[in-house]
Amino acid sequence: MTTVSIPHTDVAGEPFPAARFIKEIGRGKNGARSMTRDDAFALYRAMLDGRVSDLELGGILLSMRIKGESVDEIAGFLEAAEASFAPLQAPPAAYAPIVIPSYNGARKMANLTALLALLLARAGAPVLVHGVTLDVGRITTAEVLAALGMPACDSHEQAQDAMARGEVAFMPVATLAPKLARMLSLRRVLGVRNSTHTLVKIMQPFAGPALRLVSYTHPEYLEMLGEYFITAAPAGRGDAFLMRGTEGETVANANKAQQIDWFHGKERTVLVEKQLLVEQLPDLPVERDAATTAAWIRRVLAGEIAVPPSIAEQVAHCLMAASKLAQVR
Repeated sequence: MTTVSIPHTDVAGEPFPAARFIKEIGRGKNGARSMTRDDAFALYRAMLDGRVSDLELGGILLSMRIKGESVDEIAGFLEAAEASFAPLQAPPAAYAPIVIPSYNGARKMANLTALLALLLARAGAPVLVHGVTLDVGRITTAEVLAALGMPACDSHEQAQDAMARGEVAFMPVATLAPKLARMLSLRRVLGVRNSTHTLVKIMQPFAGPALRLVSYTHPEYLEMLGEYFITAAPAGRGDAFLMRGTEGETVANANKAQQIDWFHGKERTVLVEKQLLVEQLPDLPVERDAATTAAWIRRVLAGEIAVPPSIAEQVAHCLMAASKLAQVR
């Protein structure tokens, strides 16, 4: 897809005329031209700052939804996104912090993201889970953690203190990155997801290196995100694990392990090969509601039920990568 650089004057605090961008990205999937990284940064920053009119904003979000993001565009968007909120400070630990985005929840099976986070924290890794608190028709990680007696953190300081105590810190996106939360909320207005739903899954909220667990749903994002992490991700931000989501979540499917690709430096390593259904299905929660899932997780943590092998393998790989990151900080 052709990339075009559009001359523009961006004056801080003033309305940002976006029609010239819409003219290029709004030509449909086959006719649209992608923005440069610098233009994508300027446009998304203006969107986050509320300097783009509602009419133009809707046009941009729908155009990008149809066209799809290029690597340069996602890189520019992400740079603006991460600059829009204050970063977290990781506590001293043998592991670099592990970042688990949770924006989908469970619709058909139990959401075991909380189990993954708790196993990592129990091993000594600082763990930040960020995401939505509610999603109609789905069970969110926030709801499961609340059922386990772990309320959401109301500030950066609370999250940092929780990690320093060895606890899982859950931050609602509205607390972590309010401007991104506003962009996510536009799904209720437009009826479809927008580029921000990808950005929150790949953003790195810490000031220093961290391990990001990243999931994708549509196959084309495997290619685009893989290229981003190899060619465009800023140096010094840490590593990323990329896998097909379990109903969109970054926890390994207990019934069949997904392929996990590890991006470290500019290298890509396959940690887990794609697998078929496991020979013997694990003992999983009988219902997907938060209370039942939380009760089952308590039994797993107490040793009464075995950790599903695919999740145990994921935990081991996360600890390996986070340990290596901590050694080079």
